[in-house]
Amino acid sequence: MNGREIHRREVELKDLEAILERARAILSAEDHEKLKAAVETLAFLTRELESKGTSIDRLRRMLFGPSTEKMHRVADHDGEQSKAAVRSANDGSSGGAGKEKAPGHGRNGVASYPGAEKVKVAHPTLTHGAKCPSCSRGKVYAQLQPASMLHVKGVGPLQASVYELERLRCNTCGEVFTAEPPPDVGPAKYDATATAMVGLLRYGCGLPFNRLEKLETSLGIPLPAATQWELVRGAAAQLEPVHDELIRQAAQGEVVHNDDTTMKILDLMGPRKPSELQSQDEKDSKERTGIFTSGIVSRVEGRQIALFFTGRKHAGENLEEVLAMRAKELSPPIQMCDGLSRNTSGAFETIVGNCLAHARRQFFDVAWRFPDECQYVLNALGEVYRNDNAAREQGMTKEARLAFHKETSGPIMEDLEEWCRKQFDERKVEPNSGLGKAISYMQKHWSKLTLFLKKAGAPLDNTICERALKRAIMHRKNSLFYKTENGARVGDLFMTLIHTAELCDADPFDYLVTLQRHPRELAQAPAVWMPWNYKAALDGNTHAIGPPG
Repeated sequence: MNGREIHRREVELKDLEAILERARAILSAEDHEKLKAAVETLAFLTRELESKGTSIDRLRRMLFGPSTEKMHRVADHDGEQSKAAVRSANDGSSGGAGKEKAPGHGRNGVASYPGAEKVKVAHPTLTHGAKCPSCSRGKVYAQLQPASMLHVKGVGPLQASVYELERLRCNTCGEVFTAEPPPDVGPAKYDATATAMVGLLRYGCGLPFNRLEKLETSLGIPLPAATQWELVRGAAAQLEPVHDELIRQAAQGEVVHNDDTTMKILDLMGPRKPSELQSQDEKDSKERTGIFTSGIVSRVEGRQIALFFTGRKHAGENLEEVLAMRAKELSPPIQMCDGLSRNTSGAFETIVGNCLAHARRQFFDVAWRFPDECQYVLNALGEVYRNDNAAREQGMTKEARLAFHKETSGPIMEDLEEWCRKQFDERKVEPNSGLGKAISYMQKHWSKLTLFLKKAGAPLDNTICERALKRAIMHRKNSLFYKTENGARVGDLFMTLIHTAELCDADPFDYLVTLQRHPRELAQAPAVWMPWNYKAALDGNTHAIGPPG
């Protein structure tokens, strides 16, 4: 900077710590802590950069979050593919070609707004069969398809109405007569739609209560955060039977996916002590201190159910509790997860498959240093995924899909396994390098990574569960924490209902509203109030529909 050449100086961490200790006498406690944090961060970054398996891209993802893992990111700086030929396991063709851009300008037509209010507008002067005002000879007739015009206006998430009920008083007896409110307005201040909207914004979109409070206050409709919590907490008690039924049905699934992510519950965390203030007993304690949100996605009879559990238990332990409800006559389900042992830590029997996307990610992370080798692996796996997409598009049964993968993907995976073995046998790759670790991971989990070639219905990866967990991650990034275990339980319930409804192509808002308006019916028979069949139950119980609220 300023024309001066900057040289890197080798400084031992212990020397920096000594300087920090000498600076304690002249710095305030606050300034000393900031300086200490800066030095520790610098030491951490230096260690990561000097690590053989760490790339600049990986470090950037650690600091700023993950990016996409598209094949074009493996290309060189000019945006072209690497000069080395991309070898396919089948015919040596170069894969990874970019898809053509879909035609169209990207605007949403009228058909893309199924939730829009339909307003019929009659012609102001003409009617069906009237004389044509242009030629005065013919007659005009209504067209089958009316012209459509889309108009979008802004409204608040929650709207309030003040009903001014007229009152009349007898001048003789003093009796006061008050008008009744409209029949569709219940006695409660907050309608079921208000509770559903708060729950959807909070647990479906990650909007914290205090932000919604600020938004509604600016629109002239005060909605305190405490009131929002009371609404969703009260609704959770009504929705509990449906939540329990979803867990029971998920336990009967043919395929279960599970994974977890970190979470915070303040009541479980307690006061934090600096390391130097902890007693030796506290340091030696083996008690688990981590808090997690586990995601479980179960495929049952072609439908998908997403479950969420927040607490100290790992994903495997939560899956154990779910599978405890499994019918004894059913065979063990297929379990898809990554290679972490905590995903299978419970006492249950499953046919375990490991996520192929996790193995692929190992190679993508080091592709900048080993472009030729990683492109071979990435394109080989790309062929496998293209085969799986073809099987899905053709609507194959799970048995036909298995036979198709054995024929098309089997040779690719055999060649890939042989290639991985040669890298070490012929000393082409250093085992401790980033590429070596990626190959070792694939070899270690090879049998479980290739379960889709041995078991009908086995998925390739755990992507669907990772997508489900983005609900919890979005909540964590926006709201930072749950305050109590009960708050976490309510959040898990709403996330389960919302995401399961979306996986079943149901409207989560309409689903939450409907459940709240039929608490007695769903308590008696929750199985007929699932996201995929609640409309049928509603049609069969129209006589039981009472006023909303």
